[in-house]
Amino acid sequence: MFKEDQNLTWILRCVEKFPGACLRWIWGSKVFIQVYDPDYMKVILGRADPKADIYRFLTPWLGHGLFFLNGHKWFEHRRMLTPAFHYDILKPYVEIMADSVQVMLDKWEQISCQDSTLEIFHPVSLMMLDTIMKCAFSYQRQCPIGQGNSQSYLQAVSDLSNLMISRMKNVFLHNDIIYNLTSHGRRTNSACQIAHEHTGFVYSSVSAPLTTPELAMASQYRVVKLRKAQLQDKESIEKLRGKRCLDFLDILLFSRMEDGSSLSDKELRAEVDSFMFGGHDTPASGISWVFYALASHPDHQQRCREEIQSLLGDGSPSHGQLALQDGHSFRHHLHQMPYTTMCIKEALRLYPPVPCVCRELSSPVTFPDGRSLPRGITVVLHFLCPSPQPKSVAKSRGCLILPGLQWILPNTAMLSCPSLEDQVNCIGKQLAMNALKVTVALTLLRFELLPDPTRVPIPIQQLVLKSKNGIHLHLRKLNSATGDHEGV
Repeated sequence: MFKEDQNLTWILRCVEKFPGACLRWIWGSKVFIQVYDPDYMKVILGRADPKADIYRFLTPWLGHGLFFLNGHKWFEHRRMLTPAFHYDILKPYVEIMADSVQVMLDKWEQISCQDSTLEIFHPVSLMMLDTIMKCAFSYQRQCPIGQGNSQSYLQAVSDLSNLMISRMKNVFLHNDIIYNLTSHGRRTNSACQIAHEHTGFVYSSVSAPLTTPELAMASQYRVVKLRKAQLQDKESIEKLRGKRCLDFLDILLFSRMEDGSSLSDKELRAEVDSFMFGGHDTPASGISWVFYALASHPDHQQRCREEIQSLLGDGSPSHGQLALQDGHSFRHHLHQMPYTTMCIKEALRLYPPVPCVCRELSSPVTFPDGRSLPRGITVVLHFLCPSPQPKSVAKSRGCLILPGLQWILPNTAMLSCPSLEDQVNCIGKQLAMNALKVTVALTLLRFELLPDPTRVPIPIQQLVLKSKNGIHLHLRKLNSATGDHEGV
């Protein structure tokens, strides 16, 4: 299916040699249980075990937001944030997503005229970052995809992901004091500052226009306080409440905990930083790997295209563009793409955007086969390398089997964040799935995707699933009238 890096090779070897799970010694008596059997994972995901201690390495960047909270505090924040993902809130986002995707595709159309391949992960990340800033933070300035601020943020996210994974694997870097004295620690602090400046820029852009020097000097805490201070004015509050739909930031600022208190500046920053990362990087990974899966299976890609064309037309001004201009119609069509949706979910099962999560058992657990683990053990759930299930099992569960692809398992799309309490109840799942459907639909109307056999992706397990050598595809522009290749 793909080439492998060393860590993935080790896990695949364990899957063959030790069905279900295996041990990985870290140091001394510290051991992580690597779990890849679906039945084992189902038991763990059905519990409320806290996130593993190694996630604390991410808190200088993402803070103590919903990603890393546990117990009552997690439930309280989850309850506060749920309205931001209500169906009525997400409806108008479809048009915004479509606009951002069209900007990206326009750039791809220029490149497709050349006889070369395109690395898609980076432009897809820029597109999703642009989308999430407009949807969740009402960022409406018309800046082209690829502007310097977004580029520096994406580079900081990439650096932080690499640095965090390296630290997790090196026990000598687990101590905070020692880590901060190393070159890795200094690079982490520098990247965190860049990431925080970007989210501070978002805060200021939705509150009041600031000059460039002010933006450069503004700290995140200052702009948070500025945004909150504006809500002390009754006229500003009434204006905000009069909006047709409150966005993610609005809901954060208006939310109250059980004791009536609002989120502190630190808690606000943590939620914004977490959502900015989880809202763009994870869907970007999913979209990129879905494109690769469709490029690798042209028959299924064409069947998806035909389904989309039957709903949106062929993309010509007299058909597809009319459907896109009618936002309600386009939103309605997203629920009428069963085959495309199944292919998306299958691609996400084969290439899960969140390749693994870690939990620390709060109580003993017994698996269906009678094996058990004691309290306090750290368990790593590997979604990328599950033990294979016979097709008869998939059929018995009512799953569809597509020729040329693996069988589709329902509710296996790890779409939104590394803090999943289970596979189904993920707070950003619908937002991410909408982004996937919009991007796939609009892309297949304009291009045929082809793999580059000389650059087969090498998956690497980071905070999200990426490729060591990028994801390179050939793009063939389609004739809007016939759906054929131009010039062919």
